[in-house]
Amino acid sequence: MKNINNFKGAIIEESLTNPDVLKKVSITKTDVYTVTERHKTPWVKKWTFHFVEVDENKAEYIASEIGKNMDSEHVWYADFCNNKTHYVIYYNHVFKMDINKKEDYQKAIDYGSKLGLPNYQLDFSPHHKVS
Repeated sequence: MKNINNFKGAIIEESLTNPDVLKKVSITKTDVYTVTERHKTPWVKKWTFHFVEVDENKAEYIASEIGKNMDSEHVWYADFCNNKTHYVIYYNHVFKMDINKKEDYQKAIDYGSKLGLPNYQLDFSPHHKVS
């Protein structure tokens, strides 16, 4: 699957109601984190963080599939990007952004913030200072 235009990113398995979507991406690494108060996800005990590679020709489809299969009861996001485009995916809402446009990122950050994500988790933008 190695292609310089492929997308790289991360998906937290616990954010998915149906983890079968993970079979449609290449998992390059997995880390498991014990949930702490800072994570703001007391309904789960761990985060299974999958670092993924997504074929450039399937990125839009995969983003849509992730959005459809995200937990709708809690606020999560997943994201992946290449050197031109960045997808930030919430439940049933996908932001497809030009990585050079700060205003594209601001819409995705504002959306996540409105849903209640802590500011430190909205760290996907190269234009956003995280506090």
